[in-house]
Amino acid sequence: MSAIKIAIVGVGNCASSLLQGLEMYKNNPQNIIGLMHNEVAGYKLSDINVVAAFDVDKRKVGKTLKEAVFAKPNCTKVFYADLPDYDIEVKMGPVLDGVSEHMADYSEDRAFVVADKEPCDVVKELKESGAEILINYLPVGSEKAARFYADACLQANVGFINAMPVFIASDETWAKKFEEKNIPIIGDDVKSQVGATIIHRTLTKLFENRGVILDHTYQLNFGGNTDFLNMLNHSRLSSKKKSKTQSVQSELKVALDSNDIHIGPSDYVPWLNDNKICYIRMEGRGFGNIPLTVDVKLSVEDAPNSGGVMIDAIRCMKLALDRKIGGILYSISAYTMKSPPIQYTDTEAKKMVEDFIDGRRER
Repeated sequence: MSAIKIAIVGVGNCASSLLQGLEMYKNNPQNIIGLMHNEVAGYKLSDINVVAAFDVDKRKVGKTLKEAVFAKPNCTKVFYADLPDYDIEVKMGPVLDGVSEHMADYSEDRAFVVADKEPCDVVKELKESGAEILINYLPVGSEKAARFYADACLQANVGFINAMPVFIASDETWAKKFEEKNIPIIGDDVKSQVGATIIHRTLTKLFENRGVILDHTYQLNFGGNTDFLNMLNHSRLSSKKKSKTQSVQSELKVALDSNDIHIGPSDYVPWLNDNKICYIRMEGRGFGNIPLTVDVKLSVEDAPNSGGVMIDAIRCMKLALDRKIGGILYSISAYTMKSPPIQYTDTEAKKMVEDFIDGRRER
């Protein structure tokens, strides 16, 4: 199989976990714990190669990719430190709205610090690197920056995986642009392997399937990485809250009133680092109109939790490129993203992905 050449924007915790995972599995092919697919239509993890990276932090820009992956403010657990000496320099991207102003109030060890450099020509870098796919790992609230990179992919003829909550794949105007140029897009807002949203969705579907009326529910999340620090600026949370809420609401035949559902980040606790704590509460009524309550606590290392999901998204996009399929990839978007253009249950989406891998066309 040919190599899968990817570029990354945002060399943060998620990028760090993705690259650590790729190298760990490449060097330990007998150990496939934690993967949904060891192979996707012949493509293995060892076929994925990073060819370009973009960031704006002074501790990452101008450094090699290996240096940047382990640079502050990254704080995810290092589970595979033996990364290769990638022949890749992290390039300066445009800042736009990628860094919240409140970061200046926190220690440099925890916050983003913008490099004093001019942004590179992203389209040129993508073309010259030979990248086929760009993964968007920008911080929550980076609306303008996310659209900038989506447009760069359109200009460079590069597939776009939108892992953060800005509505691009699920926006008709943007979706049409990718369809017209026959460039594949997956989005929006990556689901974790077993994270807060997928657990909440599963429990919501269980209530629905078992005839229990869901009256009220909340999901509260907190952690100590830069994602949670970034989200202390509540003005950046509109798309994030909408993405997580509609993902859960989509499992109900009749959506809850907005006063009866609350989903979103709640606080930043620095010493947790990349550990994310989630509390879910669901209040409903079953047979005889008798109340029942479910309380769940999830504790998980946040960045690695989406690594295996992203690896499947990358390989499915490569299949689309091989098969000359452009526009929205509905099946893998529904399976790996919180806010795909069309919501399906996770069981339905998994079946659709298997069909796509086996060669059946999208929709």
